[in-house]
Amino acid sequence: MSDRWDPAAFKARVDEVLREFVAVEADLLSAVDPLLGPVAGALEDAVADGKRLRAAFCYWGWRAAGQPDSHALVRAAASMELVHAAAVVHDDLIDDSPLRHGRPTAHIALREAVRRRSHADAAARSLAMLVGDLLMSLAGQLFATSGLPAAYLSRARPLWSVMARELIAGECLEILRTGTPPDTSESLKVIRYKTAKYTVEQPLLIGAALAGAGDRLRQGCSAYGLPLGEAFQLRDDLLGLFGDPARTGKANADDVRGHRPTALLAETWRLAGGGERERLSSLLGRRDLDEAGLAEIREVMRGVKAPDRIEVMIGERVDEALTVLGTLNVPAPATAALTSLAGSAAIRRS
Repeated sequence: MSDRWDPAAFKARVDEVLREFVAVEADLLSAVDPLLGPVAGALEDAVADGKRLRAAFCYWGWRAAGQPDSHALVRAAASMELVHAAAVVHDDLIDDSPLRHGRPTAHIALREAVRRRSHADAAARSLAMLVGDLLMSLAGQLFATSGLPAAYLSRARPLWSVMARELIAGECLEILRTGTPPDTSESLKVIRYKTAKYTVEQPLLIGAALAGAGDRLRQGCSAYGLPLGEAFQLRDDLLGLFGDPARTGKANADDVRGHRPTALLAETWRLAGGGERERLSSLLGRRDLDEAGLAEIREVMRGVKAPDRIEVMIGERVDEALTVLGTLNVPAPATAALTSLAGSAAIRRS
């Protein structure tokens, strides 16, 4: 791979690793019993799409420490995408989201496999939960069999337990804070643990640890990764309500129907007056919320300029990350790539 950062070429490499690895595992699962075919299909579908940002951050954590391009490292980095696939399956299940990448989510797609059973929805949800569990297990397997020396893998292995603990903590915090009075600081904590850490900080740290990076670079990975990861999720919050579903591939009413603790909602609440809060209270959390109700929520948000405030928060965090990057004295290709990735994470339409 050239030192010039080519996102499309890198994505193709990661896609190939994931496609081949998961296809083998899906075949092994189907070989147990043909009845498992739909579950194997859901496993493959879970990794079929994605920007591969997490793999990219892992790769450039490695390169930032001065290591060269490596196919074994790309395999290790691809394991970050299996962690993400597992988190997505579980998150869609928790949120009862119907769409992901423009296709039915796992628990919706798997209804067909159990359609003749009583309680088919519950059975499909159980199957999806197990698909997510298997994806997380496969992430560890791909990492361990990446081809990197055992001594390299041992440097990064402790970070896996940190990543899993923090990801689960974030998911649990979101569940526990759903429906509670909006609070920006608490919403940012959910963002930090549910998304920011496993999207940017931990992949960077794992790549750097694999490469044998010292304390200064590891500290820099965290100082760059945390604010950028928060910017990524703040952008997701905006796209979730104001984005084009044809581009995002997701339903755009999930957050307000679920009354989830997003920073966008928290900032809206903070800026809103009494009448606007009454309007929001009458609409948030309603599963039957229609397009008119959704338009009314957007109107309140725009009226108090909450989307503008979130844009400012995104910009501040990207600036913070890039300022840190400028102090790290990493190889020029890594600086260029991590600068580009900051834009990809925070300035996007899907």
